[in-house]
Amino acid sequence: MFKVLMIEDDALIGDMVKMFLKEEGFIVTRKTNGADGIEALSRFNPDLILLDWVLPDMDGLSVCREIRRVSQVPIMIVSMKNKVAERVDALVAGADDFMSKPFSMHELIARANALIRRSKLSIGTDADFNAPTLSVSAIAAAPVSAMKPAASVEVPAEEKIRLDVNTRSMRVHGKHVDTTYSEFEIMKCFVNHPGRVYSREDLLQTVRGIDSFVTERAIDVHIANLRKKIEDNPKEPKWIRTVWGVGYKFIPM
Repeated sequence: MFKVLMIEDDALIGDMVKMFLKEEGFIVTRKTNGADGIEALSRFNPDLILLDWVLPDMDGLSVCREIRRVSQVPIMIVSMKNKVAERVDALVAGADDFMSKPFSMHELIARANALIRRSKLSIGTDADFNAPTLSVSAIAAAPVSAMKPAASVEVPAEEKIRLDVNTRSMRVHGKHVDTTYSEFEIMKCFVNHPGRVYSREDLLQTVRGIDSFVTERAIDVHIANLRKKIEDNPKEPKWIRTVWGVGYKFIPM
């Protein structure tokens, strides 16, 4: 059974969602403020976090940022806010999905399962494969048809960018760099197929869950965040290049 950490101060909504999730087989714990939610993260070790935007002690985006400093667990923000700019702010803060109140319980379950499934498949716990370490130099010389999971990939010591799909971690110049689920998936596409031009729609299909709210604007936000994390000068990117009118491509250095 999967575990859900719900950070929600509204007792009516919290009790209703908790009851519904339990009926669907989830193990649920609920915290009513951001500080308690952050504290429960390591102890409860959830598979998914349902996070309210408005909390009594701190806003949900601040909680999201704090969680992203130590964990890549999928986060779904649930809020009365429904403007596109607010949804984009949630993605920038590290959220993987966003639902506006009021919402359908059936949709909530579908999205929760989608986020957990994507996360588990990506780290190999539900998928029957041995995932490789992906690196720019090891992959750049291989044809697209050869991009298949392998037990291991030799990576030279001077490697500049390295992805480990088992731990969902990225290292740039040997230094660990935190990524959200969507950022890692986009980077995995880029490293798998250097030089290939990805349209925004291509990248949408990579990060989209079941009916998840993901827009082309969100893709631009993810790209901007990745550039801040890997580029020496994000305003003059050398690795992630814009192909005007089409999308983006990755150029190994």
